[in-house]
Amino acid sequence: MTLYKVFTRRPSRIAGVILLLFFVVLAVFGNVMYPLQPQPNASAIYAPPSWAHILGTDYAGRDIWIQIVQGAAGVMSVGALAAVFTIIIGTLIGLAAGYLGPVVDAILMRVTDIFLTIPSFALLLILAVTIGLSNTIVLAILLSFASWGGLARAIRAMVLSLRERSFIEVSRGLGIGRWHILFHDVLPNLAPYIVTNLMLSLTAAIYGEVGLFFLGVVPFKANNWGVMLNFAQGASGAMYSTQSIMYLISPILAIVLLQTGIVLTADAVNEIVDPRLRAGH
Repeated sequence: MTLYKVFTRRPSRIAGVILLLFFVVLAVFGNVMYPLQPQPNASAIYAPPSWAHILGTDYAGRDIWIQIVQGAAGVMSVGALAAVFTIIIGTLIGLAAGYLGPVVDAILMRVTDIFLTIPSFALLLILAVTIGLSNTIVLAILLSFASWGGLARAIRAMVLSLRERSFIEVSRGLGIGRWHILFHDVLPNLAPYIVTNLMLSLTAAIYGEVGLFFLGVVPFKANNWGVMLNFAQGASGAMYSTQSIMYLISPILAIVLLQTGIVLTADAVNEIVDPRLRAGH
């Protein structure tokens, strides 16, 4: 199935890719477009959307659009790192549990069960307060710790199924080593699932990241959509005043559009990388 058919069968996928590329451009070039922080302007407090201020201004007269653009880099970089860490942890644990025997399986699955039974966002809050977040990588690792469990279980189930397939039996019969089979025969068959979940893990990471910033447990002095929501709810009282409603709606709309772009793009990527879907099954 050609790329043309993948996207024309569901035109919403085209919209998804456009949305995702739009936010990627903002994340990469946002600080080039707007290198300086938006400055307070007492004469433009809560200015409505206009050519001068596309999304209006906040409680200090600062341009909301510039804050959205400058916040995109932080949101997407942390989310992407967290998604990669989630995939690495979940895939390695799932592979080991499914292929290295019942003892390893039992130990790893009990650890996984513990992580799955703890509410993920509550775990994030506890770890954030306990560890103290100092940089982007630490935050990304923290976000991944709260979301790898489900992926690990799914990978383990797929490995248990694959290890009984005839091509794996043939490899064993030929005396090929366990690790060679695991990474050269088993892992490639999991690639479509892993690639798709990499993108979907990005959505979970973004929600978790924005939530931590919104609650104020991340001591970063930088533009972030979660910080905007925190200030909109607190400093500007946007939930109680129609005058400042754009300051609340703008970051929410950015999050929704970005997540929509990721999900629709992941749907297209899933069909591209999965041979069964490309064959129309």
